[in-house]
Amino acid sequence: MAKRAPGKHYRQGMSLMQVMERFPDEASAEAWFVASRWPNGVRCPVCASDDVQERPTRHPQPYRCRACRKDFSVRVGSLMENSKVGYRKWALAIYLMTSSLKGVSSMKLHRDLGVSQKTAWFMLHRIRAAMAEGSLPRFTGIVEADEMFVGGLEGNKHGHKKLRAGRGAVGKVIVAGVRERESGKVSAAVVESRDAANIIPFVLERTSSDATVYTDEAPVYASLPMPHKTVTHGEGTFVVDDVHVNGLESFWAMFKRAHKGTYHKLSAKHLQRYLDEFAGRHNQREDDTVDQMTAMARGFDKKRLRYEDLIAA
Repeated sequence: MAKRAPGKHYRQGMSLMQVMERFPDEASAEAWFVASRWPNGVRCPVCASDDVQERPTRHPQPYRCRACRKDFSVRVGSLMENSKVGYRKWALAIYLMTSSLKGVSSMKLHRDLGVSQKTAWFMLHRIRAAMAEGSLPRFTGIVEADEMFVGGLEGNKHGHKKLRAGRGAVGKVIVAGVRERESGKVSAAVVESRDAANIIPFVLERTSSDATVYTDEAPVYASLPMPHKTVTHGEGTFVVDDVHVNGLESFWAMFKRAHKGTYHKLSAKHLQRYLDEFAGRHNQREDDTVDQMTAMARGFDKKRLRYEDLIAA
């Protein structure tokens, strides 16, 4: 392998042909989901017992718990529960989400998998739920903090929909983010407003008290209780020695390109799941593709996202 090449050349990727060879049928895909969810042996999703009887000919529930006498499959107690979509299509959807840096639209997944657009949209949101960060260790060392606005320009809206012409956060959703300089990991979340009451708790929940936080000149960060350095973007200064937020700005740029080029519109209602998707994929970018897929499949465990909850107001 070349010592220097574009992108993450040291990673072991996976071509579409290799994916098809890995999952040639439903049985191989199901076995992969079982191994990913229960690497130390099948456990009952109801009572967590490992006293499980395998019954290979009894589908769709090939396992029976001897402790609680429940029949189950790898779908039960996971984001795939009650899904009629085959395991192979689920595995391919996970691969596409893993390998597409700017995300996958529901229209493309609908065409690629041969499912309805509605089904594809529901699948993608369940995969995003699997990618939610959970509880990351607090970031240490140098930590970049910044915010971005997500939403359309007021000037591009029809007159009766405009809040007012102009720039800034008007009519947009505010997203806060932090990035650990050494590991490159990020955490991002929707916040109610761009003020200290919302931004400071967000940073403190994710950052160690002995970290040094780098930000732009926004006054909202002035009350941070840890060491804090700034660059003045308003004066055209973006780097002073090692002080900058360029790593986090790069993450924002990737998300915005996906917004404009892949999804075109992101509703405030579902925005956090899209952030979970991009942060999850970013934080695993050093891993081989098969390891990224396995981590994503493992994230299905003990989670549910019902369609009625997804579309509820």
